[in-house]
Amino acid sequence: MDERKRDSIIAYLRHRMEEFGIEPEDLAAVLASDPATQKGERYRSATGDSWDGKGDMPQWLKQAISAGQSIDHFALSATPAPSAPPKKHVDWQNDPFAGSPLARSNR
Repeated sequence: MDERKRDSIIAYLRHRMEEFGIEPEDLAAVLASDPATQKGERYRSATGDSWDGKGDMPQWLKQAISAGQSIDHFALSATPAPSAPPKKHVDWQNDPFAGSPLARSNR
């Protein structure tokens, strides 16, 4: 993705977040939550394919096992990994993209 397109997308997302009252901390909290616990997944591949362990085994897992990989390699941990310490508050006023024409909002 080129720099202009990226800046444009960031500006658009910031504008929409402001419009709906979404704070960056809200997004961080959602992104930090474990999607496996939300979906009930038990196995996941490196490419993001997942299986909850119910029904027929998916093809990606069958192929990996027939290639010699253990099913335990794809198992998700039952206990969540320890959470990282909270990060310091981000000062959006000093954002590196704030000066670009695409990041300016019409207030």
